[in-house]
Amino acid sequence: MASKGKPSPRSAVRPLSHAQVAKLAAQYDLVDPTRPYPTGRIEPNEQEINEQNPKLTGRLMEGCAKVLRASCRLRAWGLENVPVDGPYITAATHVTQFDVFVPMIAMFEMGRRPRYMAKAEMGTWPIIGKWFRAVGMQPVPRRSGKARQIEEESISILTGGRPLTIWPEGTVTRDPQKWPMSMKNGVGFIALEASRRLGRQIPLYCAVTWGAASINHFWPWPRKNVVMCYDVRLDYSDLLEDVDDWGPEPPVEYANELARRIRVRMKNVMANIRGEQPPKGFFDYRIMKEVPETEPFADPHQVDARALAHAQPRA
Repeated sequence: MASKGKPSPRSAVRPLSHAQVAKLAAQYDLVDPTRPYPTGRIEPNEQEINEQNPKLTGRLMEGCAKVLRASCRLRAWGLENVPVDGPYITAATHVTQFDVFVPMIAMFEMGRRPRYMAKAEMGTWPIIGKWFRAVGMQPVPRRSGKARQIEEESISILTGGRPLTIWPEGTVTRDPQKWPMSMKNGVGFIALEASRRLGRQIPLYCAVTWGAASINHFWPWPRKNVVMCYDVRLDYSDLLEDVDDWGPEPPVEYANELARRIRVRMKNVMANIRGEQPPKGFFDYRIMKEVPETEPFADPHQVDARALAHAQPRA
């Protein structure tokens, strides 16, 4: 079964201009995330590096870096927010396939080795599929009815002390202007339940990449500007205040609220990179049309039992 709809063409959005990149450079310290230790010399997490096929990972990093440098002018800010140790979650945008490789190579160059959730088909691709599996791919069999199993495996990665990268949209955005679309609430369940088991809030960061939507992958020259923001830590401590009252798993409304916060934050960060106003609504992948933005779940201490009883199964 194919994914619904097709992403809008490159002509749907303007390339990221040199003038806009200059404005961002005046506000932030833009660095090249494909170079070792892009924010300056740091202590890499040697244990993670040694546990994750260091030689093969090194070759993959080198190959990805060369491809990225040849096809775009890539800059990033906020990489100093990447923790030097311990588990954390990166929720990344998914405008193009670059949104997979940019945050991955950036965190690898920062000395971390996150596991990452990706569609299971990628693990079967010739040659590169072997590399994906070797460097920490967490295969996600889409439309398999195994959402709970996938979540449990992801929670185990975090409680075991490793970082995890998630693309919560589940596929490349179908928004006509390529803004972040509806989020699957699995990211909320994973963050909340892993935090409950560890007894503390697991750091969660949004990684927003913009500019690659204008790249012609058959002939990428002249190179387009691509900018990534590795955002500040997203706070969801209020959703963890009554963990003892949850029951067997986090309430659906809490997971939905955290997914909503991620989407809203991604839209605002992307608007800053693009130099535009964020949309008031979002594109809902389930019904394939624009809908108003969801209202915040104002009081996480009051769980509506009727809403829980009639909640849609999570994806």
